[in-house]
Amino acid sequence: MQGKQLGIVLAVIGIVALIYGLVGVDRQTAVIDVGGIKATATEHHTTPWATVLGIVSLVAGAALIVSSSRRER
Repeated sequence: MQGKQLGIVLAVIGIVALIYGLVGVDRQTAVIDVGGIKATATEHHTTPWATVLGIVSLVAGAALIVSSSRRER
């Protein structure tokens, strides 16, 4: 049962990491700040390491779930 629980946790972490890696984060930065006039720009950042981590975690979790269910039989 321990392997199955770890597999589920890894799969959930993988899904969350994939969503975070695909959606990304928007950040606003001040481009020009002169007196009372302020111009900002919005930058969209995605993290490729989150996508890779998500895929690896999801595959490892699925493998643990499958292997633990085969052992129980």
